[in-house]
Amino acid sequence: MHLLLRWLLSAVALYATVLIGKALNIQSFHLDAFPKGVEGALLFVLLLGVANAVLRPILKAMALPLSCLTLGLFSFVINAFLFWLVGQYTPGFHVSGWQAPLFGSIVMSLVGGLVNNLLVSHRERERNR
Repeated sequence: MHLLLRWLLSAVALYATVLIGKALNIQSFHLDAFPKGVEGALLFVLLLGVANAVLRPILKAMALPLSCLTLGLFSFVINAFLFWLVGQYTPGFHVSGWQAPLFGSIVMSLVGGLVNNLLVSHRERERNR
């Protein structure tokens, strides 16, 4: 149940990210209108989760020297790259340039952290310790 709820909330967060990006004149986002846009957002979030699970550890291991030199700031580049990559393969959602993936990955990380904090109960945190 939590997984489905997180997936739906991540799709809403993606939609909010696109709206915030449009308000800030980052015009590189394009999310199709309803209902195809909803399908695109859900598919994008699903593919982003798979990319983060499969590709991110490999990219982080390959970029370890750069991450050490930049004190971990290179992880923003990795996140933006994965955001851009998934956007290229998701129908109904397109992202281009360098500002949109960087902005989108930062906002999605912040929103994902907030959603995770709200959904994970105190009891579950104590159990995981």
